[in-house]
Amino acid sequence: MEGSVMVVRDAEATRARILEAALAEFAAVGLAGARVERIAAEAGSNVRMIYAYFGNKSGLFDAAVRSAVETMAAAVPPTPDSLAEWAGRLFDFHLEDPTALRVSLWAQLERPAVASEPMGAYLEKTLAVATRVGSARRAVDLLVIVYSIAQAWVLSPQGLLAADGSDPSSPERIVSHRAAVVRSVAAIVDLEVSQP
Repeated sequence: MEGSVMVVRDAEATRARILEAALAEFAAVGLAGARVERIAAEAGSNVRMIYAYFGNKSGLFDAAVRSAVETMAAAVPPTPDSLAEWAGRLFDFHLEDPTALRVSLWAQLERPAVASEPMGAYLEKTLAVATRVGSARRAVDLLVIVYSIAQAWVLSPQGLLAADGSDPSSPERIVSHRAAVVRSVAAIVDLEVSQP
C-alpha cells in the first residue's frame, strides 16, 4: 500500500525488553511496589503486551526471578573443585550488579512459592557439589553457606561495613573483604570435605 508503513514486531525482542525492564523494577521495589505501567513504558511497550506474554504481574515477577537466577548461574557457574574461588566470583558478580540478589530477596519476602521451586540452576549446582561432599543434603547445606558468605557484603548495613573506620566502597577494602570471603569458604569446605 502506497503511503503506509508496515510495522514488523519482533515478539522475542519485545519480551526480552519487558523482562529487562521488569528486573530493574522488581529489584528496586519488589512485586507489590512494581507498576506494570512503568515496566511497559521503560520497555517501550504497553501493558497489554505484558499480559499477553506473562499472563499477569505475578507471572512477570516469576519470569524475572527465573531469569535472574539463570543469568547468575550462567555467568558464575559453580566450580566444585574450587568452591572458595567460586565464592569470590559470586562476590564480584553481586557487587557489580546486585539485581539477581535483590530480586531473589523480594521473592523470598513476597512470593516464596516461586523461590521455593527447585530451579534447574540450583539442581545442577547441587549435583555438581554433591560429587565432592558425598551427598545432596550436605551439598545443599554447603551451597547455602557459600552463598551466604559471598552475598554478605552486599546485604550488610553500611554502618557495619564502615565500623572499622574505613570507606567500605574503597578498592582496598573491597579487595580485603573478597580475600576474607575466599579464605572463609576455603576453611569451611576443607572442614566439610574432611567429615565422614
